[in-house]
Amino acid sequence: MMGDLDFDVVARTWPYLLTGLRYTLQLTVVAAVGGTIFGTLLAMARLSHFKPLSMVAAGYVNLMRSIPLLLVIFWFYFLVPVVLQSIMGAERPIQLGADRSAYITFIMFEAAYFCEIMRAGIQSIPKGQVNAAYALGLTYRQSMQLVILPQAFRNMLPILLTQTIVLFQDVSLVSLLNVTDFVGASVKIAQRDSRVVEMYLFVAIIYFALCFVLSTLVKRLQKRIAIIR
Repeated sequence: MMGDLDFDVVARTWPYLLTGLRYTLQLTVVAAVGGTIFGTLLAMARLSHFKPLSMVAAGYVNLMRSIPLLLVIFWFYFLVPVVLQSIMGAERPIQLGADRSAYITFIMFEAAYFCEIMRAGIQSIPKGQVNAAYALGLTYRQSMQLVILPQAFRNMLPILLTQTIVLFQDVSLVSLLNVTDFVGASVKIAQRDSRVVEMYLFVAIIYFALCFVLSTLVKRLQKRIAIIR
């Protein structure tokens, strides 16, 4: 069986695979940035002394972390259009499209995980620094923006990057929506050319190589930050 393998299919279809890989990286970056921003806001809401706001943020985070990502993807793709139809009184479901559903889903889902990372980072900052910021006349917003969040981001950067690597792997689930990401492109080629083993093996090698290199860089960064601290 191994003698029948034809890896020339990778060379022949590389431009199409590269398009899929570019989409995967783009979705990963957008979801990581959007999830970090939204997650930071959620973290601040969870740490708020205003109980209703804290409870809503905690409920959202616990809900997202308790549901499989695949189910959340299906929610946004199949159920949200029906909900929007009911709210807007439209005749047909309001279609979001696979691409838009993918971006919204990953930003909102990853925000729950980034929230907990940022919350831990904020709580790792000594309270004395917060009190010192208040003593200098800074408001809560200024204290967070100028004193607390910069240090929290530095402390949590390795964990944030590690979660981004996990996100990069999870993005492959969008292929179930017929989106042409890296995995989706390889699946289409494998089915068309009947080269399932070659394509899936190639995709696995690429994922391993990228994730291994990125994980190694994150470890080095973590050691460097630890030395500074």
